[in-house]
Amino acid sequence: MLEPTDFTQASAWLPLVFALVMALSMLAYVILDGYDLGVGVLLRRAQDDEKDNMIASIGPFWDANETWLVLGVGVLLVAFPLAHGEILGALYLPVAFMLVALTLRGVAFDFRVKARAQHKPLWDRAFYVGSLLASVSQGFMLGSLITGFKGDVWSNVFSLLIGFCMVAAYSLLGAGWLIMKSEGALQLKAIAWAKGSLWLTAAGVVAISLATPLVSPRIFEKWFSFPNVIMLFPIPAMTLALFVMIARSLKRLPTRLAQNNQYGVAVPFAGAVGVFVLAFYGLGYSLFPWLVMDKITIWQAASSTPALQVIFYGVVVVLPVIIGYTIFAYRVFWGKSTALKY
Repeated sequence: MLEPTDFTQASAWLPLVFALVMALSMLAYVILDGYDLGVGVLLRRAQDDEKDNMIASIGPFWDANETWLVLGVGVLLVAFPLAHGEILGALYLPVAFMLVALTLRGVAFDFRVKARAQHKPLWDRAFYVGSLLASVSQGFMLGSLITGFKGDVWSNVFSLLIGFCMVAAYSLLGAGWLIMKSEGALQLKAIAWAKGSLWLTAAGVVAISLATPLVSPRIFEKWFSFPNVIMLFPIPAMTLALFVMIARSLKRLPTRLAQNNQYGVAVPFAGAVGVFVLAFYGLGYSLFPWLVMDKITIWQAASSTPALQVIFYGVVVVLPVIIGYTIFAYRVFWGKSTALKY
């Protein structure tokens, strides 16, 4: 079944609901865990006395941010088991690398603040390596999803390119986060780091935007047939406008900060989040209703309707709790960060 016609039946709308929950979970993960992965990648460029401030800026949030990854993959497993087997089978190695990297990050985060002074640089490097490897792995998985898990040389080269662009995108998010959360020399460094990541992030967005229609005639038709091409034009136009807005903000911020004026420090991070949202929307529009490009739709991959109904009740309870404690944590720990002390 490619697409049902009667959406009054649970067998038609329940898979849509779970696809939306999974998509929003992955978007939340990419943004929330993306900035703390970016902070981890940028850790290598900071002075020793600045690293504690960087870690402190993500300390209350980074572990909870990964909840969204667990939720997204969990929904894929229980609601779309056929697609779960296809996707995780094709992405076995990058998923394994990502899990090892996330584990290394967790260990390094806890040990770096408790280890003896001579061992602290080792755990800082481990946190950096874990952040870098997780970022590249996630970008590689995104590239593989776009190419339909073909696995040939050019598909792997493209996926690796997207992996490095994802590092830049996460670094942009992380630098934007540090601009909001830090002060003084570290804040100025974060502005420079954001400038260095901005256009490689743009290159990744352009690469994905060009490759996605080319890998599937169906996607090409969705984007470039008339009147779709006119109706969808605001998406790339708004994305370009956001990149220009971020660049202008990064250019103006050092002057304002020299006058002890913090106005506009949230603009780079907010603009980067906007870019991620628009890129995610464009990708979702391109792929829908397929979970595996031109192979498996959300209805073909879905569990039985009775099973989806049971899972639905669980999601109705769990999802508001996750959203609630996420909002609460960010509200409590908002503001400028200071160095961790034990």
